[in-house]
Amino acid sequence: MSGNWGQRPGGHRRRFPVTSVDVPCPSATLVVWTSAWLHGAAASDDVLDALLTWAEAHEVVAADDATALRLDLPVAGDRPAAPALLLAALRRVGAATGRLVLPVPGDVRGLGGDGALGTAALRAGEAVVLPGAGLGVVPETVAESVLRWTVHPLPPLAPAPEFLSIGEAEHGMTDAVRAATATLVSLDVARHRPNVRAEIEAALRARPRVAWPKGTPGRAIRVLERAAEVEAILTAARAGDGSAVSASAMRGRTDALRPLSDAVRRARCAAIDEAVRVLADSAGRH
Repeated sequence: MSGNWGQRPGGHRRRFPVTSVDVPCPSATLVVWTSAWLHGAAASDDVLDALLTWAEAHEVVAADDATALRLDLPVAGDRPAAPALLLAALRRVGAATGRLVLPVPGDVRGLGGDGALGTAALRAGEAVVLPGAGLGVVPETVAESVLRWTVHPLPPLAPAPEFLSIGEAEHGMTDAVRAATATLVSLDVARHRPNVRAEIEAALRARPRVAWPKGTPGRAIRVLERAAEVEAILTAARAGDGSAVSASAMRGRTDALRPLSDAVRRARCAAIDEAVRVLADSAGRH
């Protein structure tokens, strides 16, 4: 097992004050901190330390021989490398920034279709895409407290992930909450569940709180926190049958929740895009 935190590129360590915020997944942590590091807004040690929230050990492999040769990383099946070597490889190949992708069946935009990268990302429900370097990175839990990052080539001419401004995403999530609420109230999904609010609060308390770079924009933090709240409500709504005992009522609940789930995904990706953009711009001014 790798998890060798001694091999850390990027010079001496710099510590920044950070903000703890609800982060949806390991890929979000990797893309924000790595992009900040590539622009000089964070130290490599800070990237590696932030990842520890998700697992005690991280390891890296390349998905195929060509990617392994290009990045000087072990291919899948060989002894994995430490994540510090991934950072060094990304800098060598000229990676400048990354984007978070949260695919679902029927929506793998930004991953180049249903190839190896798209399939792995869909299975994980997340990925980091680095268009400038032509790479995608997908996490997978391979053992208790061990997270493996597999680096894939980004298919040529892969369309960019959907871009949605953080303002549009925030308004879209608010509108989706309003529409879903009206339907769920009519279906009475919370009936006979007096503890549903406590369930939602417990789900929020259980979410990881990950340190982010100083300068992370407040609006991105607010949108991520709101998305976490809405996701907790979604989970509670799916878990309770309420009075939705008929097949048509069950379909109505599913139909009401689907656009809300999509709005949460879009809001999270937009918030991560905004954080990456602001941190890069801030680093460029110093």
